[in-house]
Amino acid sequence: MITKKFYKHLPLKKYGQNFLVNKNIAQDIVKKINPKFKQILVEIGPGLAALTKPMSVFVEKLIVIEIDPNLLNLLKQRSFYSKLMVFSEDALTFDYIKLFYKNSQLIRIFGNLPYNISTSLIIFLFQQIEVIQDMNFMLQKEVAERLIASPGSKSYGRLSIISQYYCSIKVLLNVNSEEFWPKPKVHSIFINLTPHKNSPYFVYDTNILSFVTNLAFQNRRKILRHSLNKLFSEKKLIQLEIDPKLRAENISVLQYCKLSNYLYKKNKNILKK
Repeated sequence: MITKKFYKHLPLKKYGQNFLVNKNIAQDIVKKINPKFKQILVEIGPGLAALTKPMSVFVEKLIVIEIDPNLLNLLKQRSFYSKLMVFSEDALTFDYIKLFYKNSQLIRIFGNLPYNISTSLIIFLFQQIEVIQDMNFMLQKEVAERLIASPGSKSYGRLSIISQYYCSIKVLLNVNSEEFWPKPKVHSIFINLTPHKNSPYFVYDTNILSFVTNLAFQNRRKILRHSLNKLFSEKKLIQLEIDPKLRAENISVLQYCKLSNYLYKKNKNILKK
């Protein structure tokens, strides 16, 4: 139910604000995150504090990042505000590494992410993955499906490959659009991303992995022999045990790593000459 207090704040489209308002689901989410008292937890976009309030019960302090000054003013009126360390900043430019060094502890990040920044934010956080213990996010269903997609799936693409390179990904909860205010047009999925401790993947340079996947998926319907012909001959693809007649969506994360590492070594050898 949406009570009158929610109307103290008018959701802003520029921030993609859709607030979780079901308290039972909020409690379920906090249980699935399973916070410990001394852990460093960072909430991105506390909004109307649906997750902030129950989370604050379990931790010594809770770090929140909120760009909307109106929501920060509402937050200051809440009984648990003294437990919060508040940053009025943009989560897309925030220095998470600095936060790690300040606390000398891996950080756990969670939040109901605005749809308009979710993909960009996740990619940004991958660049700081070494200081992150895990990430737990409410995402638009389509985005979550792209994260977990397997080769051959329509949802499988660059985001799937890059995300699975860095993290093990699990769906924790499916959430209907009725549980938000204002009600979005799509359903959501609450998902966990945990950085690999013993990664099944390795590339010398993640920028090359990003470049190769970008080129491959620019022409998603083309076979690799054509989409990657500027980088690999058909003969070289076969030598790398990759079928040149397959499309970008049929190639596994491991195979993309193999392509990237070949290019890295090739370029390195060229520079030596």
